[in-house]
Amino acid sequence: MYRDRIRLPSLHSKIISAAEAAALIQDGMTVGMSGFTRAGEAKAVPHALAERALQTPLKISLMTGASLGNDLDKQLTEAGVLSRRMPFQVDSTLRKAINDGTVMFIDQHLSDTVELLRNRQIKAVDLAVIECVAITEEGHLVLSTSVGNSASFAILAQQVIVEINLAQPLELEGLHDIYIPSYRPTRLPIPVLKADTRIGSQAVQIDPSKIVGIVISNQPDSPSTVSPPDIETQAIADHLVEFFKSEVRENRLTHRLMPLQAGIGNIANAVMHGLIGSPFHDLTMYSEVLQDSTFDLFDAGLLSFASASSITLSAAKHAQVFGDFARYKPKLLLRPQEISNHPEVIRRLGVIGINTALEFDIYGNVNSTHIGGTRMMNGIGGSGDFSRNAHLAIFVTKSIAKGGAISSIVPMVSHVDHTEHDVDILVTEQGLADLRGLAPRERARVIIDRCVHPAYRDALNGYFAAACAKGGHTPHVLRDALAWHINLEESGSMLAE
Repeated sequence: MYRDRIRLPSLHSKIISAAEAAALIQDGMTVGMSGFTRAGEAKAVPHALAERALQTPLKISLMTGASLGNDLDKQLTEAGVLSRRMPFQVDSTLRKAINDGTVMFIDQHLSDTVELLRNRQIKAVDLAVIECVAITEEGHLVLSTSVGNSASFAILAQQVIVEINLAQPLELEGLHDIYIPSYRPTRLPIPVLKADTRIGSQAVQIDPSKIVGIVISNQPDSPSTVSPPDIETQAIADHLVEFFKSEVRENRLTHRLMPLQAGIGNIANAVMHGLIGSPFHDLTMYSEVLQDSTFDLFDAGLLSFASASSITLSAAKHAQVFGDFARYKPKLLLRPQEISNHPEVIRRLGVIGINTALEFDIYGNVNSTHIGGTRMMNGIGGSGDFSRNAHLAIFVTKSIAKGGAISSIVPMVSHVDHTEHDVDILVTEQGLADLRGLAPRERARVIIDRCVHPAYRDALNGYFAAACAKGGHTPHVLRDALAWHINLEESGSMLAE
């Protein structure tokens, strides 16, 4: 029945139920699961594990590529399965457990996790649970809509459970480029020279004797929840387009720009969508995630190739793309996240990185992760991989939030993920601040003038003037630097009466 999916006959006897597979996961194990931005996660086994834990409690340390879909983090958290989680998540139930201290969360650059595993700097993976569309005649794994950390989890784990998901089309085979770097200190350069360079194999090469169970599932990825562009995100996109035009005029870019990277979420997706109608053409992407806007750019004839680690689409866009997948497939490549996010490759290709900030301060420090400096939102993801190494490190956000109670530009960020040294361009719907070549006092002047909402501009000008009166290379009034966050905590607004 599954010969087109499980092509090594000796593995047919390994087909088991999801409950039987979940029983192989023992208390205290470190488990690596496939999944990157709600795409390509194993679906049946984690659900069965949560069901089992409600009857027979157990706890595991869970590693993934990034976030899981189908409410799996929610189910695992509610069942008490998670003692430790890394390197990224987006689930509100898990987020609450992290901030309560119930689940220990390790927030990591997405290029780092398997590097730490490979060099035995963190606890080894005992068992991997990997979603695939097929197993080859050699027993190698053909992944589905994401690669993430799946390849290294399968290679490094002692045991592997494979989920063959019939809802994932076999047309995905051939899309993947599985390349594993050699070990330090004799590692060779990673030979990605262009976004479309293929350097690896189409399947994950493992010893099939490691496969202890194969589960047949039939459940689609969760659709992404991106919203259409609004007035503010369109304004952000417009500012960026004008900036890129000026870079072309100054001969720092051509109309092909450089390979583009866009973080996950509404704002980054809308900004990429905003390139439609621009004068740029023959664009490429070297990114983490391919969202709806990627395929909009293909359809508009502006994008020629896209390399990433996963495909995460809305329901409507998923139906359109996979209904005509043969047209897109030659223009796509999915890589392990340590390659899609590798500093060496990002710097070589000259990637333009566009990521989202929760807040930034008047000197260009960016907070991507923590609300009020203490409460984890999602995680740093790959934004640090790109910002430190990009040709242009761009961060975007709306200038205010919560109906104006919060300014996204503050005197001092409450948590620093990206220092002022790694940030080139800041953009809100108000305008764009180019920080290249500017000293701290000059950066502050440009940020306040161009990015801050009018409701907060006078207050920030007042803070900056008082700070400059005290002196210093990076002037601050320490007693007042976090006063806006304190006001928000105590009164519900940063500009308390």
